[in-house]
Amino acid sequence: MELITNVSEYEQLAKGGLPKMIYDYFASGAEDQWTLKENRDGFSRILFRPRILVDVSNIDMTTTVLGFKISMPIMIAPSAMQKMAHPHGELATARAASATGTIMTLSSWSTSSVEEVASTGDGIRFQQLYVMKDRNVVEQLVKRAERAGFKAIVITVDTPRLGRREADIKNRFALPPHLTLKNFEGLDIGRIDRTNDSGLASYVASQVDQSLNWKDIKWLQTITQLPILLKGVLTAEDAILAMEAGAAGIIVSNHGARQLDYVPATIMALEEIVKAVQGQIPVFLDGGVRRGTDVFKALALGACGVFIGRPVVFSLAVDGEAGVRKVLQILREEFELTMALSGCRSLGEIRRSHVMYEWELSRIAPRL
Repeated sequence: MELITNVSEYEQLAKGGLPKMIYDYFASGAEDQWTLKENRDGFSRILFRPRILVDVSNIDMTTTVLGFKISMPIMIAPSAMQKMAHPHGELATARAASATGTIMTLSSWSTSSVEEVASTGDGIRFQQLYVMKDRNVVEQLVKRAERAGFKAIVITVDTPRLGRREADIKNRFALPPHLTLKNFEGLDIGRIDRTNDSGLASYVASQVDQSLNWKDIKWLQTITQLPILLKGVLTAEDAILAMEAGAAGIIVSNHGARQLDYVPATIMALEEIVKAVQGQIPVFLDGGVRRGTDVFKALALGACGVFIGRPVVFSLAVDGEAGVRKVLQILREEFELTMALSGCRSLGEIRRSHVMYEWELSRIAPRL
């Protein structure tokens, strides 16, 4: 295999190796896919203001998330059905995250169970949660995650219904018959079968609770002592409500541009939310991160860390656990270099003044 020098190269390799239905499921966005493109383009409109003549011979990228120390502010987002990408699926991802010293978030719709993931060894893991109509199923999964040593619950709050993903409709997406949603095996809700539409859309319509609201966040707090993060917040108004509801943190996310099209890129929504929470709870960013420079930009705008999804799935498809390790290594090295070239020796030295929006140039230029 040709030497891979950046994260995005894995996507092209995965496209050539995966069945079209599976590649399209992982790669596509909702409707016109404007937000899918914008998630990347948003980063290109943020420029650096590097500081010079700083001793950067020692760079410290370590940080803590909910009290857990990790090697870098780059974590793994929940991505469903990873055994469609590679036979080892979520187990390989878990091992790679642990080896790298970072956090893995396991999807509710994983093709490996919470117990199987825990059996891969020590690691800091979060459990993502879709709130199903059958609350007993929800409570069972939360309790199993607790027993398996998971450290937090990540509630996806932007999916009362599934976004219109036209590639999945065209392909009549279904979970391959040799796979099941392992966390729900034996509960008669573990299949995503072929339909005349997207099998996943039909599954969500039949199983996910469309009535989910702020009162349910309070209910979830009664069934677990684990901290609860809300994933899918895009506005200051909802960030404030999340704090009032007792969320331990916010993940700024548009679901990889797979839900409502024409919402902002997450990097463009980030600062509004950071300003709203005023440091009272941590804010993380999910969506569009493909470079270490992206990680730096997110932290400069106030994020405490970032989560990556598609780069993990595509590298997993290409080279299993080794591929995921490589993606994390590339991003780590790029981020460290960006810190050094910006004059930052630790995450605490990354400031808002290290970046500027492209349109701010016009305000500065007349003064020069």
